[in-house]
Amino acid sequence: MNSPKEGFIGQSIKRREDARFLTGRGQYTDDIVLPRQTFGVFVRSSYAHARLKRVETTAAKAAEGVLGVYTGEHFRDVGGLPCGWLINNIDGTPMKEPKHPILADGKVRYVGDALALVVAETLAEAKAAAALVEVDYDELPAVADTASAAGHAGTVHDEAADNRCYTWGCGDKTATDAAMAAAPHITKLHFRNNRLIPNAIEPRAANASYDPSSDHYTLYVANQNPHVERLLMCAFVLGIPEHKLRVVAPDVGGGFGSKIFLYAEETALVWASKQLGRPIKWTAERSESFLSDAHGRDHVTTAELATDSNGRFLAMRVHTTANLGAYLSTFASCVPTILYATLLAGQYTTPKIYAEVTGVFTNTAPVDAYRGAGRPEATYVVERLVETAAHELDIDPAELRRRNFIKEFPYATPVGLTYDIGDYDATLTQVQQLADVAGYAARKAVSAAKGLKRGIGYSTYIEACGLAPSNVAGALGARAGLFEAGEVRVHPTGKVTVFTGSHSHGQGHETTFAQVVADRLGIPLEDIDIQHGDTGKVLFGMGTYGSRSLAVGGAAIVKAVDKVIAKGRKIAAHLLEAGEGDIEFKDGEYRIAGTDRAIPFAQVSLTAYVPHNYPLDKLEPGLNENAFYDPSNFTYPAGSYVCEVEVDPTTGVVRIDRFSAVDDFGNIVNPMIVEGQVHGGLAQGIGQALLEHGVYDADSGQLLTGSYMDYAMPRADDLPSFQVQTAKGTPCTHNPLGVKGCGEAGAIGSPAAVMNAICDAIGVKDLAMPATPCTVWTAMQSAT
Repeated sequence: MNSPKEGFIGQSIKRREDARFLTGRGQYTDDIVLPRQTFGVFVRSSYAHARLKRVETTAAKAAEGVLGVYTGEHFRDVGGLPCGWLINNIDGTPMKEPKHPILADGKVRYVGDALALVVAETLAEAKAAAALVEVDYDELPAVADTASAAGHAGTVHDEAADNRCYTWGCGDKTATDAAMAAAPHITKLHFRNNRLIPNAIEPRAANASYDPSSDHYTLYVANQNPHVERLLMCAFVLGIPEHKLRVVAPDVGGGFGSKIFLYAEETALVWASKQLGRPIKWTAERSESFLSDAHGRDHVTTAELATDSNGRFLAMRVHTTANLGAYLSTFASCVPTILYATLLAGQYTTPKIYAEVTGVFTNTAPVDAYRGAGRPEATYVVERLVETAAHELDIDPAELRRRNFIKEFPYATPVGLTYDIGDYDATLTQVQQLADVAGYAARKAVSAAKGLKRGIGYSTYIEACGLAPSNVAGALGARAGLFEAGEVRVHPTGKVTVFTGSHSHGQGHETTFAQVVADRLGIPLEDIDIQHGDTGKVLFGMGTYGSRSLAVGGAAIVKAVDKVIAKGRKIAAHLLEAGEGDIEFKDGEYRIAGTDRAIPFAQVSLTAYVPHNYPLDKLEPGLNENAFYDPSNFTYPAGSYVCEVEVDPTTGVVRIDRFSAVDDFGNIVNPMIVEGQVHGGLAQGIGQALLEHGVYDADSGQLLTGSYMDYAMPRADDLPSFQVQTAKGTPCTHNPLGVKGCGEAGAIGSPAAVMNAICDAIGVKDLAMPATPCTVWTAMQSAT
């Protein structure tokens, strides 16, 4: 282990939290058993769209062990689940926001829509009673296809008769249309960004308890942002005073965005716990998760890229229909708009861009943020267009990119963002070397000798992450701030407890945040404890999503640490009998500058709490500081990926032979953790490109991929041995750590690289994800 004076930033320190995870000592929501524990089971709709003629609960209420059965009528006097982002139509009118009831009342709108909650003494009794709930449906036409939802004969909500939630635009339409009309060359593609179903290793779970003696609620929940959960539930749905609800997110086994949102299940449990005066636990079964977790992606897009005869980009025009599902989930409205269209510039100097997005309601599970949230969709559009244009213009794909890279910063894009810094040519050069692009021709010849088709594909991505700043987000429709909070509590012995509003569900915060604090204070890593996930302990924070934890949450902690150091300097000046301006702090010591007179940090902290001969008239006791951080801009990680595939022309089977990734994440705190994040993202992106696809029957709205028998998740043998490097990097210019986000990059850049490689191998330009053997084989037959 490093000594403090060696520094902790940039060290691949093993994750401290893994000891409890690997030995089975983690505590997840389902592990929590409260006194007088009861269990809840939800009855879910078997129809995609139907009127509820009758929900008969008599037999269920009389069943053994049953304590209560609740239906939509019990929740008529409470609010619906809110959407946290207002999107306006092109004409300035607001989007349609139909009520999202806690339990379906009068209508069900997707298969899996919860319509009753059964609570019993045991889980088995609750399941048995739920089977006794009788439901009479009057089936209605289902709207399940994204492309045809607008104007479909079926209507999901009366408030949106044509199923349009909004039609939103970004960029200069008139100038873009003019540039497209005059362009010498236009590349045009049609895309389906396939629907993905999150599959965190831990399903969603909740355990709600009400204490009548204090009129206080406690909710344990598998969630990525407990303060937001509490705010939305209290202020917009149940009307509980916020200080009367404590939300605790203990160990959480993955989220990928799907555990950001306020869901109906935990809301119903909190309400019902007061009715019964007992705690109620619910843990989703995997089949429930497939049906009811918020899904991701599901776009249908037509996109065009205009170039001159030398391959210079002139304009880009994009029209997207985005499936929002049956209801607006917490951040559903902003994912295909603010988080998507504003990234359509990519790494390029395209002068004119216009994007138009129509969000549609369908009789499918709600669609919201999933790892990358809008940025994978944008990168896919841009990078598939660029690669295809390179082939059409007979220009090397890497060379075409270099001709159009942004080279001067800061750079204001035509779609509303300002990139602060980057070096895109450097990452592309590095990945070409890592991938041994120079040796590709020889490898292609070897594949051909075996009767296989080899292809190579590039993808250069950029993302806006570190979600914030509040003023920008607010101007774009966010209904909450996007700051983060940190508190640093120094104990008398110099040990430190850090409280962060960020939440860890696989990212390794207990290690990386401790590294940041240990490096700043010059104390051993073992002297620092990280606390998160409990609204009863932690300052109000916005949680973890959008690769914001270190860039925003870590920056808040640094601000609090700097306050601690500043107060300690005053104490040290008193102890050393020197002027405050003469005291410097380095390597865990306060020292009179230019002398060998110094005292350790622990002595200063002890003095703060045991103030003998201490100027109490000038300084309060204690050494405890907190801070909020709201950045002035997003961070902009960027990178270049190269994929090589082999395709068997007789079967259409694709094998990824090589995958190389070079990312610019700014300053790196823990390289090992960063590499692990990239590996995970690559696995999910490759899963989308080759395997994963959430499919609904277009007529009935039934989910056809409702289990692992039907929904293909990537396994180890589907993935190559990744070659991953981080670039020397361009540190972020506006946060104190110089860091950028890394958690979503792999999922953002990889789908386009894989699909570009397959298209290169088989000689087609249009190919829908996922590139299953059937899809690839059919495309090859059509091309011959």
